[in-house]
Amino acid sequence: MEAWKEQFRERMQGFAKLYPSKERGEPVSIKIRVESGCYSRSCCPHAYRLIDEAVAEAETGNVVFALEEHETGPEILAYVASGLNFAKAVIELVVSIIKARSEGRKKGDKHSEPVTLIYRRVTRNDEIREETVLRFNPGDEVDPVKVRKLLTAAAGKVSDAVEGRRGGGKKSRRRSKGG
Repeated sequence: MEAWKEQFRERMQGFAKLYPSKERGEPVSIKIRVESGCYSRSCCPHAYRLIDEAVAEAETGNVVFALEEHETGPEILAYVASGLNFAKAVIELVVSIIKARSEGRKKGDKHSEPVTLIYRRVTRNDEIREETVLRFNPGDEVDPVKVRKLLTAAAGKVSDAVEGRRGGGKKSRRRSKGG
């Protein structure tokens, strides 16, 4: 088994144990990953100042989340509620982290490689499911409405795969013509 998968399972289990609640939905990971280079606090201190501000802002709300720092980029652990709803504060944090990459470069950070937004979770069968949401180049506009829509679509795809459904979480019926 790949080491990262076991570490990921342990992170998700630890988050769920720290903040247990079935009413909140399923614990998920929203990863902002660099394609190359580094997106850590030591490599991108200016970006992380902005991220720290965004985390402080998100913590003032009633949302449960954790921010994990990795060399490959930040990871938000949060809950997605039934109906695949993300808390507004989580979406705003995602947007802030993506924007911080470009803004940090403007303030002196060495790295500015594109980032990829990834949604993932551990299933009841202990499988890891992930869906690539979108790639952002430095300076791309980051629209919170689009990010929410695409994250929700990714969550739906993963949920459908986990539950063995097709097509956006709705059971489809085939209609025959002429009786």
